[in-house]
Amino acid sequence: MNQQNMKKIVLALMVMLFSLPGHAAEPFTISDIRVEGLERLDAGTIFIYLPLKVGDEMNDEEAKISIQTLFETGFFKDVQLNRDGNDLVVSVVERPSIATIKITGNEELETSSLQEGLANAELVEGRIFNKASLVLVEREVQQAYLAMGRYSTKVETIVEELERNRVAIEIKITEGRVAKIKKINIVGANKIKASKLKDELELIERKGWRIFSSRNQYSRQKLEADLEVIRSYYLDRGFHDFKIVSSSVDISPNKQNIFISIALEEGEQFKFGETTIESKGSVDGLDKLVTIVPGTSFSRKAVNRTRKAIADKFADEGFAFVEVRPVYNTDRENNTVSTVFTVDSKQRVYVRKVEISGNSYTRDEVIRRELRQLESAWYSAGAVRRSQDRLNRLGFFDNVTIETPAVPGTTDQVDLQVAVVERNTGSIQLSVGFSDADGALLGVNYQQRNVLGTGRELNVALNNSDAATEASIRYTNPYHTEDGVSRSISLTRREVDSSQIDTAEFILDTTAIGVQYKIPISETNSFNFGAELERLDLEATSGTPPEFLDIIENNPESDNLVFTLGISKDTRNNFFFPTRGGVASLGGEISSPGSDFEYFKINLQGAYYQALSDRFTLKGGFGLGYGDGFGDTADIGLPFFKNYFAGGSKSVRGYNGRSLGPRDTGETPAPLGGDRRVLVNAELLLPAYGDGQSKDKRLGFFVDGGQVFGTGQELDLDELRYSFGIVFNWLSPLGPFSLSYGEPIDEESGDDIENFQISFGTVFR
Repeated sequence: MNQQNMKKIVLALMVMLFSLPGHAAEPFTISDIRVEGLERLDAGTIFIYLPLKVGDEMNDEEAKISIQTLFETGFFKDVQLNRDGNDLVVSVVERPSIATIKITGNEELETSSLQEGLANAELVEGRIFNKASLVLVEREVQQAYLAMGRYSTKVETIVEELERNRVAIEIKITEGRVAKIKKINIVGANKIKASKLKDELELIERKGWRIFSSRNQYSRQKLEADLEVIRSYYLDRGFHDFKIVSSSVDISPNKQNIFISIALEEGEQFKFGETTIESKGSVDGLDKLVTIVPGTSFSRKAVNRTRKAIADKFADEGFAFVEVRPVYNTDRENNTVSTVFTVDSKQRVYVRKVEISGNSYTRDEVIRRELRQLESAWYSAGAVRRSQDRLNRLGFFDNVTIETPAVPGTTDQVDLQVAVVERNTGSIQLSVGFSDADGALLGVNYQQRNVLGTGRELNVALNNSDAATEASIRYTNPYHTEDGVSRSISLTRREVDSSQIDTAEFILDTTAIGVQYKIPISETNSFNFGAELERLDLEATSGTPPEFLDIIENNPESDNLVFTLGISKDTRNNFFFPTRGGVASLGGEISSPGSDFEYFKINLQGAYYQALSDRFTLKGGFGLGYGDGFGDTADIGLPFFKNYFAGGSKSVRGYNGRSLGPRDTGETPAPLGGDRRVLVNAELLLPAYGDGQSKDKRLGFFVDGGQVFGTGQELDLDELRYSFGIVFNWLSPLGPFSLSYGEPIDEESGDDIENFQISFGTVFR
């Protein structure tokens, strides 16, 4: 019984008491008011709440109102009004106050959470004590432990009376063990083995090797989900008449073991018959969306796949509120199910307005120019999806959601509500990083990928690693023209000493200025071209191999005009951690005739992501590269400082950075690189620690392969090196961090192995 109900009962009894004829009294005029029975409260408190004053007439009705008013304060457990001559005597018995509250025995529930619950029930030290509230809290604590599967938990409340009308409250909790599922009994599973069904369930039976598993802890929500799993399992395998007759849960007397029983009716297996579509809307190509094959086993999954395809087709044509319902015609003589998809397209709708929220820094126009669903245009679900993907690919936002609520009072209008959660896109920092290929990285960087919220990018960097010192500035305007042509301007000064990175030694200083354009061809395809004028200064060291010496001596200084050309496709749904789509590019660079080094390079590379479930994503990647010299450089082939390398965290993990491929003829042969490279990669990606909500961490299990081939060397795919392992990627507040462990599969004598590899401050591969 709660506090409110108790008050109502007490008040009702008092009203009944004063309504009895034997208690009727002659009215009188109050000459004075006295209060008796107070211990902690002062008389002024009574006078504040008491409706009667000196000089008022006292009668039965006024007595009822006064008693009711004083009871409603919650200060008293008994109130009486008496007459002494013409004096009114108010006699009260105060409720005790709470002196202390002590909670013991709780480990699974935090004390602060319990104290918050007590405070909500007004059980706080110094407050008036209410027994009904304590009983209610006791029940709620018990329910909290029941929800955790601790059915043997005991909650005991002890109220000790103290002097001065106070009480000490102790809540003693004896936390029982979590009840485990001892047995799951599936009755009626004849055509499909019960053991097979159990393998599909989230809940499992308690066994010795599952002692630390949480899956054998019962919850009603998990059981409901597992019942749906069983139902789907049968319905996707032809059992059209399948039913779950009942499910029951029993607890052992010691409340430690749970027994679950599930009763099934499998029915007969059916096959698909004919499939037809009944639609009032005029949308072409509906028949091509049907993937149901007559004669195959009935499957609700196949039905839902076709239903969704039809709904998406109508939604792309502007029918935002389309309803597609499958109707089954069952032939039990032949065990076939014919399916009729009835389409209620409703009215075609258009977008009234676009509302953007959450962007305190990024300008509205930067978001609007990425939208492919426009105001006052017919609604298209496909355009909405493309808009969301384009916004995610910007890398400006942690999260992008687009909703299309109907406009109140209309049947043909929706609003497009775009909500973004911005991430930090700019930084001025002293950077410290490490790459297995380049060693320690130190630098001062200013990076802003969204300058003043305009979507433009500015990078100013001064970086130093074991291999190179570089100063650069690059400015990119992704909308140099209104139709989306991007332009980047760059100025770079770079000094490379390859003796510090375990490759063939040389020193190269480069000064370059360049411009790059990117032209969108379609929604996901773009064409890019650019030019860069570079000045090269080459120098030999005491360890420079003979293969490089002639080139350096003949070309200590050189000037080259290099053109770049390429085409790319990007359908990824996220810039950093995609789960679907892909990115691919075919590009090359070529120096202009008349340059001191005349050469070309062609590169083909890509990666594709396929979501296997809400948690798992499969990635496949590849990279092919080829280069050579022409004109006056034809005899030396691809200049050595433009060679490809393989090995390390960016190509073949498990092998030392840049270690694969041909080596020089010195006393300690060092990698030379090559004019051809082959890379392949496959990864199974999942959220770190199984946390499906993680937006900045991801684990991966990988298989890498690759090799570099030198000039005159036959391209033999049998020479590829492979590795497998695990990688952890984290988009940390200080920059991308990657840690991998790779184990070579087919290492050969002379291979340089490096199992653990760390990359910090460089973009994920």
